[in-house]
Order: sequence, then C-alpha cells, then structure tokens
Amino acid sequence: MPSAIIIPTYNERENIERLVKEIRARLTDARVIVVDDNSPDGTGKVVDALAQRDAFVYAVHRPGKLGLGTAHIAGMRRAFELNADPILTMDADFSHDPRYVPALLAALEHFDVVIGSRYVRGGGMEGRDRTLRLVSWGANLFARTMLGLQAHDCTAGFRAYRRAVLDSIELNRIFSNGYSFLIEMLFLCQTRGWRIGEVPIIYHDRQLGQSKISRAEIYKATYTVMRLAYRRLRMTKNKLLERLP
Repeated sequence: MPSAIIIPTYNERENIERLVKEIRARLTDARVIVVDDNSPDGTGKVVDALAQRDAFVYAVHRPGKLGLGTAHIAGMRRAFELNADPILTMDADFSHDPRYVPALLAALEHFDVVIGSRYVRGGGMEGRDRTLRLVSWGANLFARTMLGLQAHDCTAGFRAYRRAVLDSIELNRIFSNGYSFLIEMLFLCQTRGWRIGEVPIIYHDRQLGQSKISRAEIYKATYTVMRLAYRRLRMTKNKLLERLP
C-alpha cells in the first residue's frame, strides 16, 4: 500500500508548493493530501495547480477555518479512500523538515505510532524564543503527568500512524478540535495499547507566514487534559473494581 502524508493548511501560500515538491522528491510513491480551510491567501488554488501537475497530490477543500483536529480527520478519511498505509501528518510551515519523513516511516517497523520528537536525545528546537520554549516544555510536562503519557513530545503534530491504529479509533467521536486534538489522539492510542515510539527531530520555528497558536488554543488544551485526566481516573477505578472478589 502507498503511504499518505496529510498537511493541514490555512494561509500557507508561501510554503506549500516548496514543501510538497520536497516531499515528493524524497518519497516518489507517497500520496500528499493537503487539507485547506478556504485560505484567503489562495493556498487552495496553489494546491489545485500542484494536483493538476502531479497525480499523487490531492486537495481537500473545506468551507472555512474549522480547526486542526477536524483537518487531520478529513485528511485521514481521504487517505482511507486511497487505501493508504501508513499515514503521516505534518505542518505546512517547514517547522517539520521533510528530511525526517523517511525516518518516521522506517520506525514503524518497530512501533505502531511514531512521533517526530523535540524532547528525546538528539531532538531540539531552533528559532524559538525562551518564553515559547518554556510554554511548550510546560505543556508537555503537564500532559504527560496528568494523563500518564509515555511519549516525551505529546503535542507534536509530526506523526506516522499504521492504518490499523486509526481504524481502531472512532474518529468522529473525538471531542477535541484544535491543537489539543493531538493530545487526545495520543491518549487514545496509548490506552488502546498501541506501541508508541519517538524519532528525534530539530523543530524549526516558521520563517514565513503567521503562527496559528493562540491563547484560546492554550485554554482548550488545558481543558482537554483535565477532561481526559478525569476519564483516566474513571478507567482506573473501573479496573480496580473488576479485580475485587
């Protein structure tokens, strides 16, 4: 089966053409699925032009800015239609360097989910100021502690999934929508017993375009962690009750 790479976009005209070309140069048989949320800057038209020239590039158009989580799900459903396996997700702004894609896919020989991680030996961040580094580090520590997550980089969107992993999850029942979707997906993968691995990457803060992370997204992520922590507590309680004579 072919692999598929999902790239959500909103106002990424300055980045998307070069990114797609670099991916296709490294993975000549990969399907590249760009999910665009009706970008005012014309990103969707750029992707349409790429798709006309390259049969392995697919554009998924949505009517507006509907959130990162639902963009990932829309891309996954398109990948299912293409019978793709494995399925990879990444950002459009070159914070996730395409040169790491082969390493993530290769690691699926040993794991079911592979994360391009900033927080394992050999990983790191470049171009990001100290305050944002601390926010990112703190968010990951909070999620790992509250949810018992084994991965070090819980908020990374640079991931490769085996198709079976996504088939095991009811995607339409995932509550989170924005960047907190990434935390919920990881929580669901771990609670289902899938093997999760990490490959070190150097994360580069975007050079072109504007960041999509807002204060509202941080609040949503906090709410998601607390909601899932309560769910985890109930699951633990139920397991203990099952063991009682």
